[in-house]
Amino acid sequence: MRRRGSASMAALMLAPFTSLFVLFTLVPILSAVALGFFSFDMINPPRFVGFENYVRMLVDDSVFPIAVRNTLVFAFLTGPLGYVLSFLFAWLINELRPRIRAWLTLLFYAPTLAGNVFFLWLFLFSGDAYGLVNSTLMQLGLIQEPVQWLTDSRYSLGVVVLVMLWLSMGAGFLAIIAGFQGLSRELYEAAAVDGIRNRWQELWYVTLPQMAPQMLFAAVISIATSFAVGYQSMELTGFPSTDYATHTLTLHILDIGGIRFEMGYASALAFVLFAMMAVTWRGIETLFRRLAEGKGGK
Repeated sequence: MRRRGSASMAALMLAPFTSLFVLFTLVPILSAVALGFFSFDMINPPRFVGFENYVRMLVDDSVFPIAVRNTLVFAFLTGPLGYVLSFLFAWLINELRPRIRAWLTLLFYAPTLAGNVFFLWLFLFSGDAYGLVNSTLMQLGLIQEPVQWLTDSRYSLGVVVLVMLWLSMGAGFLAIIAGFQGLSRELYEAAAVDGIRNRWQELWYVTLPQMAPQMLFAAVISIATSFAVGYQSMELTGFPSTDYATHTLTLHILDIGGIRFEMGYASALAFVLFAMMAVTWRGIETLFRRLAEGKGGK
């Protein structure tokens, strides 16, 4: 009886959150999945079209492959690089004095905290001779005329990748910092007795196994953020960008659903993006589990 009462109380306490989750997360996701099989312009009633929207992606939509390619570039370039940089910076500042560590943590996290502060990159990469990058390169004699960094399709994707790396010190970075603060010193002493002799061995055999939850959280956040790149690219390189050079699935969904009001097709695109993220998350989870099992076996 006591267990049944505890379960009822727990269910009652969880009911508000569960209701909000179902209403604002689960229902929209399921609605989008279902709407992907319809043609809907928000004026006329939805019309069932089966897999026509998905066929359109592969056959008729010439922008879709470009958006997928750019999304994967951000996901598998800025995501892992941002993740590695977050860990390296957290590792380097962990041994510093608490006050200095706190200020450096704020410094690295500030770009994410400040929101639109990435607009300063518009000045750095301005396409005229007054842009900081152009003026510096012209003074050094490396270029003879200003380079259109944000509108030339040869350079714009690289600039956005650079900006996203600058913005990568977000919640994952804070999670790694917190993980370093919770490490057990007794394990390091035991590892020294067992033959661990340098910092790299400590990192691999002692530090990383203790930080597996924080590392997994940081990896998921980093990859999820890189899949959702869109607003930053739009503000830096325009919407759409030249030759769709920085066009991502997020921006393609905005274009199709928010401007053309083809909500059925936009829902199908959103499901594809969700599937890509889900597969990646699953792959990351499997990788971390195998690494943990491998170290546990040792």
